[in-house]
Amino acid sequence: MPPFDDVSRLLPNRPVTDLADYVEAGGGAGLAALLDLDRDEVVDRVDRSGLRGRGGAGFGTGRKWRSIRDTADDEGLAVALVVNAAEGEPGTFKDRALLTWNPFQVLEGMLIARHAVGAERIIVGCKARATGVLSALDSAVAAAVEAGWPGADTVEAVQGPDEYLYGEETAMLEVVEGNLPLPRHLAPWVNGLFTGSSSPSLALVNNVETLANVPAIVAEGPDWFRTLGTDESPGTMVFTLSGDVEASGCWELPLGTTVRTVVEDLGGAVDPAFVITGVSSRVVTPDLFDTPTGFDAMADVDLGLGSAGFVVYDRSHCVVRVAVTLARFLSVEQCGQCNACTLGTTAILETLERIDEGDGTAGDLEALATWAGKVTDQARCALPIGAQSLVASLLEGFADEVSAHLGERCRSDREPMVPKIVDVDLDTGEVTFDPDYHRKQDNWTYAEQ
Repeated sequence: MPPFDDVSRLLPNRPVTDLADYVEAGGGAGLAALLDLDRDEVVDRVDRSGLRGRGGAGFGTGRKWRSIRDTADDEGLAVALVVNAAEGEPGTFKDRALLTWNPFQVLEGMLIARHAVGAERIIVGCKARATGVLSALDSAVAAAVEAGWPGADTVEAVQGPDEYLYGEETAMLEVVEGNLPLPRHLAPWVNGLFTGSSSPSLALVNNVETLANVPAIVAEGPDWFRTLGTDESPGTMVFTLSGDVEASGCWELPLGTTVRTVVEDLGGAVDPAFVITGVSSRVVTPDLFDTPTGFDAMADVDLGLGSAGFVVYDRSHCVVRVAVTLARFLSVEQCGQCNACTLGTTAILETLERIDEGDGTAGDLEALATWAGKVTDQARCALPIGAQSLVASLLEGFADEVSAHLGERCRSDREPMVPKIVDVDLDTGEVTFDPDYHRKQDNWTYAEQ
């Protein structure tokens, strides 16, 4: 795929799978800089760079590191660095792209983070089915250990399940401990790994792409990092584009690039109806396409950048059918630990299915509006709140289409696929979605073919 403005801070134009090639191109400079920097200076550089977490929340990375480090130092607690590489969000492939095409840069970022917060071990949470990622990571770690990179021998991979919630940071900690991916009430900076009353600890959880930014920030400085992006969202981000577009795949773009540039200029979308940036955010309609891609800029118009996985739906789709497909994903993937999902998310799906089948009434629209307006503080994670946001935005943005569907069975001949990406060919941009997902059941097993 051709580069956009030749930006390749994170995603190179070809795979870098040899440590010597990585070092020859300037890699390792961030790790070498640690010889002249103490932990405070490293954290300060990351903080002043304005780097924000690329996993979806956009929290300040330096601020997060400082909080973990200070608490651990003050209370004498052990720290583990957990690298979130589960990437379960539909429409996203960036972390897998980085780990397969640029594994040494991600690894270097891990080792710098380990030094900065005083972590004793590094655990990379991957999905067992991501065999290419696991192979690339294993090879990179082995080469780094042989080369004597400090801390490389503390890296271990944990192969987890294919569930959506595995990507939720507290659920990932549960998997590392050998349990199911069920979100916890307590955050990682309160309750880390294998903790007990006599063995408290903390966990720093960072996304793969977040850590890939760190080496250059440490080596080149915060001002260099801020030469791209915006004041509130500096740097670049790796965007995944799929759906009804002429050109799909992964591109690294400066933050602040408009949604329209990504979807229409880069993707070649024709007559798009809306874009989803994940299944837990409001849909992006064409009237909002000139919004800059940034955490605050998108939040200002009640949108979410998420992990920059853009899925495009054109006007040949039935909005209700798409809503059913996405709501079913959230209903199937919920863990059943709280009423917000077992009651709310399930009720949303059942109501949408009635409308899709032609049995919907005005009362169903009122019920959907009621569910979409409820945000409970009893949810263990953001999944039910995301379901409510997604449905609410579809109801508001396509009210006439949804109302016209009442009493009318769906006539669309398109069956939207859940955009759960299993692979992207980074040379051609070809995206492969999970062909079996339609068989997944709400107990996380698969029905017979």
